[in-house]
Amino acid sequence: MFRSISFCAFLVFALLSAYAEAPRVVPTILDSVPHEMSHFTQGLSFDGKDLIETTGQYGQSGLYRRTLDGKILDSARIEDRYFGEGSVVLGDEIYYLTWKSHKAFIYSRKPFKKKGEFRIPTEGWGLTLWRDQLLMSNGSDELLQIAPGGFAVSGIIKVTDGRYSIKLLNELEVVGNFLYANIWQTGLIAEIELPSGNVLRYIDFSKKAGEIRENFPNADVLNGIAYDGKDFWITGKLWPQIYKVKF
Repeated sequence: MFRSISFCAFLVFALLSAYAEAPRVVPTILDSVPHEMSHFTQGLSFDGKDLIETTGQYGQSGLYRRTLDGKILDSARIEDRYFGEGSVVLGDEIYYLTWKSHKAFIYSRKPFKKKGEFRIPTEGWGLTLWRDQLLMSNGSDELLQIAPGGFAVSGIIKVTDGRYSIKLLNELEVVGNFLYANIWQTGLIAEIELPSGNVLRYIDFSKKAGEIRENFPNADVLNGIAYDGKDFWITGKLWPQIYKVKF
């Protein structure tokens, strides 16, 4: 399974390098704040001035509320048999995906307390909110629209760059009618128009991601996008910093 996904990631990276039609832009780093290097980041979003982060890995997956200066205000762990993925705040609740278990958890926003769970039809990767519906990635080129409440799939958005399908969409963040999605195993974030699914451009963080992985051998891939109403903050799995950037 992992080999097939890794090979698919290689093909996507090769495609983006050779055939991508959408332009690439390199973001400007405006600032940075510390990030826990034990956090295998799967979801990142703002709740007011606080960051909500979900992490992965079996036996290590959890939900965190933290300040930008790194103070942990609240946390919750999920059972060791689940591999945590993306998350999103909706009203007084937080929805937290798992990877292969076809299950998502519902937590109260303040304080964290598990309230329930619901079934998801595929693997869970990234999660955000658009037009009052959950928007979920699952590693394919499809984004699932899921209605809160009954949690039925109400629509599917296919992501394309010109003639090519863009797969391995991971952590997600919506700003207006634009979706920002990490492409797993690359240093790229796709800016996607909604509801068309057309990739407008790629935010290329490859150089900085490479420097981080050179200096911190345990650091993993770029993953984690949050918008504070003015600027984007991005990080990666086991990274030492969260970066405030401008595209």
